[in-house]
Order: sequence, then C-alpha cells, then structure tokens
Amino acid sequence: MAVNTGKIITELRKQKAWSQMDLATQSAVSREMIGKYERGEAVPSIEAAKKIADAFAVSLDYLVGEGINASFDKKNIKRLQDIEKLDTDTKEKIYFVIDNIIQNVKAKKAFAS
Repeated sequence: MAVNTGKIITELRKQKAWSQMDLATQSAVSREMIGKYERGEAVPSIEAAKKIADAFAVSLDYLVGEGINASFDKKNIKRLQDIEKLDTDTKEKIYFVIDNIIQNVKAKKAFAS
C-alpha cells in the first residue's frame, strides 16, 4: 500500500464529514486501526483497505493513490463500463458530445486567462 494511504483516508473521511468512529461503523474496521492508518503507524491489509474503499465508494486504486484508475471514483468507472457495452454508433455519439464539451471548457479557460 502507498505511504499516503493514511492521508487519503483522512481526506475522504473529512469530505464526508465522518468521524473515525463513523468510518469504523461504515467499514467494519476498528476506530483504533483507522487512527493508526491515518497517523501512518500501520498500513491496512488488503481486506481492511477494501472495506474502507467500499465505505467511501472508491476503488482500491483510488484509496492507495496508485494505478490508472486512481483519480476515478466507482461511479465514474461504472459509467465508463456502461458506455463500453454500447454499440459503436452510440459510443461515437457519446464521445462526440463529451469531446465537444471538453473543447468548449478549454476554450473558455484559454480566453479567460
């Protein structure tokens, strides 16, 4: 597990306005261990990390800050998986719309600078 896993757990917990006890309840991992993870005194086992990731609805990659999907939450990963299941014509239309929106946002930022 990455060294910054404790920081990521702390950030996710604060984003949800959860106490360590709230996270312990949601993940079935003890509050004491969550405190140790956050302070960098211990590294979660894969099983504990999976429980914590599930409680936050993020991937393990995201929780440990590694991998190609580290910046995606489970909702976005699910969306991408759903798009991939569509027929080619529908996918092309979706990506056309997405590409145009991204291009517009980038153009607006460029002109605003």
